[in-house]
Amino acid sequence: MNRTRRDRDEEGRARNARPRDGLGRPLPYGEEGVERQPEGVVRTPDETVREAQRLLDSGMPFHAHEVLEDAWKSGPEEERELWRGLAQLAVGLTHAARGNTAGGARLLLRGADRIGAFTRRPYGIDVGALATWARSLAGRLDGPVDPVDPVAEAPRLRG
Repeated sequence: MNRTRRDRDEEGRARNARPRDGLGRPLPYGEEGVERQPEGVVRTPDETVREAQRLLDSGMPFHAHEVLEDAWKSGPEEERELWRGLAQLAVGLTHAARGNTAGGARLLLRGADRIGAFTRRPYGIDVGALATWARSLAGRLDGPVDPVDPVAEAPRLRG
């Protein structure tokens, strides 16, 4: 039986150690990649929004998704759907930039539905404008289209 040894992090959890590109795609071992976001970082909501926006503006929506996912998993129960929806918007943009337009559109719409339940502007996040952006981009992804430019399409989390 041929068993392949799995990459593990310091805590022994399975974690692929292959380098990643700016869209989170694995690169061959030994290639130069983009520094991955550390997992499980607890940030304030303002720190989360600032870091996610910086990554979105840099064309790295996959990495922004990881920051938003930390907030979703560590935040208060009543905010989890907000952060989960924002993470889905970022990963939807990731898929669209990778050329998976159908999957990107589905995630963008799912994220827009989640954040649409928030009627106020939590932490200054313009959930209405973000939901509109996500639905518009998802509509443009219908049919055969080229991958989107993640920098040109990066949303503004705060209006």
